[in-house]
Amino acid sequence: MAKRGRGKPVRRRDKKGGPGSGRRKPCQHCRDKVEQVDYKDVAGLRKFISEKGKIRSRRITGACRRHQSQIATAVKRARELALLPYVNEGGRDDSPRRERGDRDR
Repeated sequence: MAKRGRGKPVRRRDKKGGPGSGRRKPCQHCRDKVEQVDYKDVAGLRKFISEKGKIRSRRITGACRRHQSQIATAVKRARELALLPYVNEGGRDDSPRRERGDRDR
């Protein structure tokens, strides 16, 4: 019986297409040539906060390293001045907490 020759294995760098391929979108703030993110721009900062009130990561927002740190600082500053909430109203879970041993049977 003859062996089946498939040729050379495809290297990871030689793959075409698939998830995660292609160029990353440029940072929105770099594209608009924004030097400093403004903490008073509440509508703009809300795009970078999740439903629960957490600051979204760079991977999700598409911001560069420099602007992501400025966004985080601006969100924290806006929260301190009560322009943004620390936790959104709908993000709270009122269900009673269960201990480790409790189970519905």
